[in-house]
Amino acid sequence: MTDATDATDASASALYLGLMSGTSADGIDAALVRFEGEGRALRCQLVHGRTFAWDEATRIRLVALGQGADTVSLDALGALDATVALAFADAALALLQDAGVPRGRVRAIGSHGQTIRHRPQADPPFTWQLGDGNVIAERSGIDTVADFRRRDVAAGGQGAPLMPAFHAALLGSPQEDRAVLNLGGIANFTLLPVGGEVRGFDTGPANALMDAWCERHTGRAYDADGAFAASGQVDAALLARLLAEPWFALPPPKSTGREHFHLEWLQARIGETVLSPADVQATLLDLSARTVADALQMTQPDTRRVLVCGGGVRNAALMARLAAYLPQAIVESTAMHGLEPDYVEAMGFAWLARETLAGRPGNLPAVTGASGRRILGTVFPA
Repeated sequence: MTDATDATDASASALYLGLMSGTSADGIDAALVRFEGEGRALRCQLVHGRTFAWDEATRIRLVALGQGADTVSLDALGALDATVALAFADAALALLQDAGVPRGRVRAIGSHGQTIRHRPQADPPFTWQLGDGNVIAERSGIDTVADFRRRDVAAGGQGAPLMPAFHAALLGSPQEDRAVLNLGGIANFTLLPVGGEVRGFDTGPANALMDAWCERHTGRAYDADGAFAASGQVDAALLARLLAEPWFALPPPKSTGREHFHLEWLQARIGETVLSPADVQATLLDLSARTVADALQMTQPDTRRVLVCGGGVRNAALMARLAAYLPQAIVESTAMHGLEPDYVEAMGFAWLARETLAGRPGNLPAVTGASGRRILGTVFPA
């Protein structure tokens, strides 16, 4: 658990609370945030942050759904939607209790929900996040904004990534081309050139495949510090088969999820080859780093600084491999620029709630491919 304090002076302005559970379904990130200013003058302070683990039964169900399991009854799916929402609301209330902040001081909650399907290329396209905003608003007593992705998909977009506008406001530089790299279950970039348009897209698996393989072979939900991967050797033949996946060659805008990159996808490429579990883990880590580096080289080769957030920033082996694949750029945590890497996405959904309530669009069509800018999310009054 990581905390950021300084709740004592929170009365200076309205607060927003962001809730995020990513593709890995490894926990609910909750961030209490104070914003000041707008646009390039925007300032963002993390007042308090905490990560809440899913109970094991819920986590197992979410991972199974995210990896493509479709044998679930409507009753079970409806109950899981409410269960996820209750867990999000309880995380928000526990965070406020930790921070010593009454719920009445929070203007709104921005809740991402838990993605169980993301099919922007389907006919018709759709994306689906569990976590009913009605339940969150009722349980928490705080106005809630949720269901951010579906409006962008309805407008012809990918529905992801949604953080580039937030990244641009807080992490852009007039002196150098930068990229913000989120290493969640899936890796995604925000490209911040000095003199060009902000862009963003998914690059492929970051932690999702490594987490799933690690859990299958060690019983641990993730590879702490990349130690399991570091104990093996990259298998060049397997890496080549993984890199041959056609999705990697698609041009942006593009997005993906665990429903594409899952253990069955991996096993089909391992085939009958006999490899040690550690060697497969090492190869998966190399795949994550290689596809990130290849994507950056194809889209913004003059990048001088890569700012990394998400759970992968804690994986020393992955960060070292990224640095090796990107020798032309400084690869460093967003913490070096004032944003706690574990909570950047949760903070971003707090910001999206703020934009929605202000009647401002939250998507960037150049990033998602939507037909225009749209106000995202549904508002559920307390």
